Amino acid sequence: QVHLVESGGGLVQAGGSLRLSCAASGGTFSSYGMGWFRRSLGKEREFVATISWNGGTTYYADSVKGRFTISRDNAKNTVYLQMNSLKPEDTAVYYCAAFDSRSSIVVISTTDHEYHYWGQGTQVTVSS
Repeated sequence: QVHLVESGGGLVQAGGSLRLSCAASGGTFSSYGMGWFRRSLGKEREFVATISWNGGTTYYADSVKGRFTISRDNAKNTVYLQMNSLKPEDTAVYYCAAFDSRSSIVVISTTDHEYHYWGQGTQVTVSS
C-alpha cells in the first residue's frame, strides 16, 4: 500500500505564502510521478502542478503559473508545493497524488485518472 499524507494547509491573507508538504510511505517514491490537485467547494477537482520521478520535468496549471512551485526531495520521500502571491480563488482542499512511472508512458500528468494513490487533503483558505 502507498500512503500519502499532506500537511501545511491553513489560513493566510491574500498576497501571502504557504508551503504544503506531502509525505509518502509504502512504495518506491523515487519511481513516482507526483501531482497536486485541488477542489473548491461546489466545484470539480482541478489540476494544479505535477513533477516527474526525478524532478527533471514540471508543469503547472495556467491559473498558478509563476506563483506556485512544485519540488521534491526523494531522500525524504516528500513532495512540496510552495504557494506565493495567494489569491482568494486559491481557497480549496489540496490533494497530493502519485502514479508509478514504471507502469506509465508518461512522466508527468495533468489528468487525475493517471494517478492511483491519493492523500486525504489539506485545507487552504485565503482571505481578502
